[in-house]
Amino acid sequence: MSTHKKFDIVIYGATGFTGRLVAEYLVKQYAGDSSVKWAMAGRSAEKLAQVRDDIGAPSNTPLVVADSDDLSTIQAMLDSTKLVLTTVGPYQLYGSDLVAMCAKSGVDYVDLCGEPVWMSEMIPAHEAAAKDSGARIVFSCGFDSIPSDLGVYHLQQLAKEKFGHVMPRVRCRVRKMKGTFSGGTAASFKETLIAAKKDPAKMQALLNPFSLTPGFKGADQPYGNKPYYEDDLGSWVTPFVMAAINTRNVQRSNFLLNSEYGDDFVYDEMFMTGPGEKGETIANAMANDKSMGGDGGPKPGEGPSKEERETGFYDLLYVGSDAEGNSIKVAVTGDRDPGYGSTSKVIAEAAICLVKDAKDTQGGIWTSAPAMGDKLIKRLIANAGLTFTQE
Repeated sequence: MSTHKKFDIVIYGATGFTGRLVAEYLVKQYAGDSSVKWAMAGRSAEKLAQVRDDIGAPSNTPLVVADSDDLSTIQAMLDSTKLVLTTVGPYQLYGSDLVAMCAKSGVDYVDLCGEPVWMSEMIPAHEAAAKDSGARIVFSCGFDSIPSDLGVYHLQQLAKEKFGHVMPRVRCRVRKMKGTFSGGTAASFKETLIAAKKDPAKMQALLNPFSLTPGFKGADQPYGNKPYYEDDLGSWVTPFVMAAINTRNVQRSNFLLNSEYGDDFVYDEMFMTGPGEKGETIANAMANDKSMGGDGGPKPGEGPSKEERETGFYDLLYVGSDAEGNSIKVAVTGDRDPGYGSTSKVIAEAAICLVKDAKDTQGGIWTSAPAMGDKLIKRLIANAGLTFTQE
């Protein structure tokens, strides 16, 4: 990968709702920091200029016109930057050419993808090219799936220090969360279901917990499709809507870390709803909620108000255990709503970490833990409002 590039990072999709938030974060967090050279990219120079002015970015903030309908403009964008941060989804509709071109051109790539079927197709199609060119492709760099991926990674490092070995069983339990899934996430979910219903192979990939670990199949994983009561936590738990992507990425991290968590590693995610009849009622209501696939909620390009984003939060508990009865707990929290406020900060820090800190990471298609690990945890704690705490 050439280091003689005009920009470190180009935000592709900067005129969209989430892309705008990423740009706004960089303006506020890295104002006056000349070590991070970034630009805003999108289809319309006029709209880019309007967003630049609206978010208070300097008037000399570079603007790059790039349109997925004209791949020559995409290639020109890649020629100018070390890394592309793309918020243009659903990625199965708008991302395939960009991944292919980054892999071929040696340009790093981060996105907000929550589409495991598409990712399972991109890995065999482009990993060899990325390894050859030096491009580091890192999917799922937002709320799905960095808190989960790094939460498990951090727990396992602590387990090795305390017990001398990793935990073969880890549970993620969402204790509290305020905020909504993004319009882009909803659109991606719908497109994934549409594609899976049309193609049995895609449906199989959607249901396979090891769809992102080519050639490796580990232990049977909990399906997590019905509420139940967990005695040790004293709470009912119910299916968590992001589990389908987060669990796949955590399994891929284990795969890329040469089964550091073990060949028999078992991981699942559920939402805690509390004890008693009230907890059971909430759990059942959440299990029957189909709004993610419905027509309600935000559309791509839409999102909550600034106040709603800033009053949002999440609190995730990771519980590791082994056959000897040992256990360890780690909490990961975020100080903004997961779908927008926290996600925009997390992907920005992932992009900077990949370019500035993770220089030893080789080309390939990665997840956040093996690609950036402790370096990214440090950045997220220092800048992005996340905590990683042993309990």
